[in-house]
Amino acid sequence: MASYFGALGWFIAVLALIPLALWLLRRTPMGTRLAIGPMRSVASLSITPTQKVVTVEVGGGDERRWLVLGVTNGGINLLYTLTPQDPVPKLPSTPSDGFAQLLSRLKGDGGDRGAN
Repeated sequence: MASYFGALGWFIAVLALIPLALWLLRRTPMGTRLAIGPMRSVASLSITPTQKVVTVEVGGGDERRWLVLGVTNGGINLLYTLTPQDPVPKLPSTPSDGFAQLLSRLKGDGGDRGAN
């Protein structure tokens, strides 16, 4: 009778370790590389709460392509295929910039209103 409880204990321990092992695998670089592969998201635009247009880069080297996809609750449709474009430059900002300084810089007046 004691051997049954020992076997049941080991069975429960193995069952408890499976989710732990999967959780650890997802957080390692090896697990994320296997899940992603040669694909990355380039851009996403929400049209409605249930509709999006998503651009995804697939492949590598000369075989790289951008796929423009329409995503809805009903499925995913290929809208267009593009050759990869240059990356969109990001706005430079530092944590010390306030919203007003950033807005004035974007408007083109340099952000030096108080210097007069």
